[in-house]
Amino acid sequence: MTRPIVGIIGNFYLMNDQYPTHAAGTMNSHAVADVSGCMPIIIPTDPNFVSVAELMRACDGFLLTGGRPNVHPEEYGEAETAAHGEFDRARDAIALDLVRACVETGQPFLGVCRGFQEVNVAMGGSLYPEIRDLPGRDNHRMPPDGTLEEKFALRHEVTFAENGVFHKMMGAQRVMTNTLHGQGIKDAGSRVVMDGYAPDGTPEAIYIQDAPGFTAAVQWHPEYEAAKDPVSRPLFEAFGDAVRDWASGHTSRPLLKSA
Repeated sequence: MTRPIVGIIGNFYLMNDQYPTHAAGTMNSHAVADVSGCMPIIIPTDPNFVSVAELMRACDGFLLTGGRPNVHPEEYGEAETAAHGEFDRARDAIALDLVRACVETGQPFLGVCRGFQEVNVAMGGSLYPEIRDLPGRDNHRMPPDGTLEEKFALRHEVTFAENGVFHKMMGAQRVMTNTLHGQGIKDAGSRVVMDGYAPDGTPEAIYIQDAPGFTAAVQWHPEYEAAKDPVSRPLFEAFGDAVRDWASGHTSRPLLKSA
């Protein structure tokens, strides 16, 4: 049986500070293959190599991954500062238009970390360059030291809107998640529904109101140990169901309709 294809949005890196590379973590591929039940394909996210129209024809759904580069603040009308960190303008050029196109057509996507932020910016929203600098906010960044298990350890609770999209998807209103991000949502984009928050008020789960398809995005990294984690597994299972629906010609998943 042929599996539907999920395009995994890759990031640009200089390997060993010399060799140009497009890459995505293998944990993304494991989550897509093992939990969503789809075939993962890493995308060289650069308009020199691919177009949004070509990607939408080639893939049935998209995983908008995390990554060190941030969305450039020009994309939401702000000037670049040192606090904004590194950028990947080629990814910006593909991913933001891809989100907008998928919202309109109903082609499913799942946003993770930077992908969560891309969804908000694509819909006209803005970002804070550094969450930990805001009064009353916690440090959401990845611990600088330790093992991979320690860096991806569960660190804070996320509370979903009662009877909202994520509450129904997870079967729980409060869950524990990891946290490995510096930026976060400042102003919500058009139709962006904030459906989950960290204890310090940082938005953690969103979807697009009245979109015809699956438009879930989360600020944490659910791809880590996705098959074992009770929060990650239902998220990637729901995404896989939506991708199979799209591949078979059914464009909407009621779970992500507005409540």
